[in-house]
Amino acid sequence: MPSHDFEKWMWAEACDMLDKAERLHRQFYRPARQGGPRPTWEPPVDVLETDHAFGVQVALPGVEPDRIEALLDGNILIVRGQRRLPIDSNATVIHRLEIPHGHFERRIELPPGRLELGHRDLVNGCLILTFRKL
Repeated sequence: MPSHDFEKWMWAEACDMLDKAERLHRQFYRPARQGGPRPTWEPPVDVLETDHAFGVQVALPGVEPDRIEALLDGNILIVRGQRRLPIDSNATVIHRLEIPHGHFERRIELPPGRLELGHRDLVNGCLILTFRKL
């Protein structure tokens, strides 16, 4: 196979992979629908455990602290809220909008046992929750 054919094939494969990634992105990050607080996206999370605590980090870039609600329902942690569009006026022209916006909700199953919220903070766009094991 001549080298220019191999390069064309590699380029076509790379473009195909990018198209697939864009389709997946659109599938999981749908624009917010008007008329209701139905969740339109789920933020990614990290859950870590030590002998004495569980730590949960929820990636919420651009979400105002007063727009975040976190509650424990049994062993299910529910984090929900809203990220508003980062525009100031109707005259704003959007060239690219990749960070999801609208209402979000994430349900995280924690292991059974008694837990108590020990620490809650918003640092560098991440909600950090620490639960003490009782």
